[in-house]
Amino acid sequence: MKVNNAEIVISAVKPEQYPDDALPEFALAGRSNVGKSSFINKMLNRKALARISSKPGKTQTLNFYIIENALYFVDVPGYGYAKVSKTERAAWGKMIETYITTRKKLKAVILIVDLRHPPTVDDRMMYDFLKHFEIPCIVIATKADKIPKGKWQKHLKVTKEVLEFDPTDEIIIFSSETGEGKEAAWKSIEKRM
Repeated sequence: MKVNNAEIVISAVKPEQYPDDALPEFALAGRSNVGKSSFINKMLNRKALARISSKPGKTQTLNFYIIENALYFVDVPGYGYAKVSKTERAAWGKMIETYITTRKKLKAVILIVDLRHPPTVDDRMMYDFLKHFEIPCIVIATKADKIPKGKWQKHLKVTKEVLEFDPTDEIIIFSSETGEGKEAAWKSIEKRM
């Protein structure tokens, strides 16, 4: 998809604040600091539409980005970050769960993992959660530029093994530095719209 127009339309915390149109939505989930904002900016050809923070755990709402008046990216709070109170974490968990399990316009969750390392317990829990609720999932294995190309397949194999990856889902090697995987990610999104 060629993106010229993209903007954040609302930061929501409850269903009555979600956009009220019929456009398809794609949620972005991943650990705090895994590169969700960088992924969004790369996909939308922007430098800083999604703010990249040096402090993990900054996204505390569901941020709806409208793209070309055709679809939404919904950035959800990152998980696995310790410096947030248990109460706050529980509230985010509830907010994310409500959105993911009840939103009819949600076409898939884009789960972002770090290709350099095996998926964390939290990554695995999120993937299992999506499988349990039968929510389509596109796994983006990011930060590919940080490891030699010759080792990509080895790292991908580990990622699939740890997640117990379902072959009906898609996994894409991605780099927000080089743009590797950007076209494949858009293809995967567009076929689910």
